[in-house]
Amino acid sequence: AKSLREAMDRLKDKMGSGVIILASCEGDKINLIAGVTQDLITRLQAGPLVNQVAQQVGGKGGGRPDLAQGGGTQPAQLDQALASVATWMQEHLDKKTSTMKK
Repeated sequence: AKSLREAMDRLKDKMGSGVIILASCEGDKINLIAGVTQDLITRLQAGPLVNQVAQQVGGKGGGRPDLAQGGGTQPAQLDQALASVATWMQEHLDKKTSTMKK
């Protein structure tokens, strides 16, 4: 988990603007971390994102809007869970956009 947090900090600094989710597996234990840059946290938040992925791998997660952690115990589901991130993000961006137009 510490290595994931350090990697997250470096990636967010390099990227400037964006959303990152990192995962590691050790046996049946999955560690997840999600990061959202400050300019995007009004539209996407790390806590709900990491929780959405963690639930798909038999766990849970949460944290701050800019950084959140989670985990699970079903590594066989990890690829599918990570693949769902783009759809989740698009759905949340669409909701925010339609709310902003009202």
